[in-house]
Amino acid sequence: MAEKHLEGAGELLYDFKNDLLMFKIKDRDYKLSVEFQNFTVDIDEEDFVTGIRIFDASKVIGVDKFYLKSIIRTEFKAQIENNVVTIGIKFVSKVRNKLLSLLGQKEHFKQQITTSLGEHIIGDSVAECLA
Repeated sequence: MAEKHLEGAGELLYDFKNDLLMFKIKDRDYKLSVEFQNFTVDIDEEDFVTGIRIFDASKVIGVDKFYLKSIIRTEFKAQIENNVVTIGIKFVSKVRNKLLSLLGQKEHFKQQITTSLGEHIIGDSVAECLA
């Protein structure tokens, strides 16, 4: 069976006070949330990962909260394969008119999070978008 693919517009929100970074694909509702460590992943009715929340984001990502508040571009790609979720996120922040990657020295560094979905059986899919 061919892998399902979703492309859409995304939105990124950062709650400075609570240090919570949220990313979601617009106009998609979720049916299931999977929580692990400092992350919550949302999966919709069609088995696409449609969002992620990162708690204590500045500590998890290893940057000052000011940089998270200044994010100007995000690339999001989430894949479910054999009931395992893998998420890659790229963040670029703009500080004093200078573009900075938040997850490494290179702009294209990718942070990946992999977890099993346990008892939930989810079909294979890929979701990706820019915000």
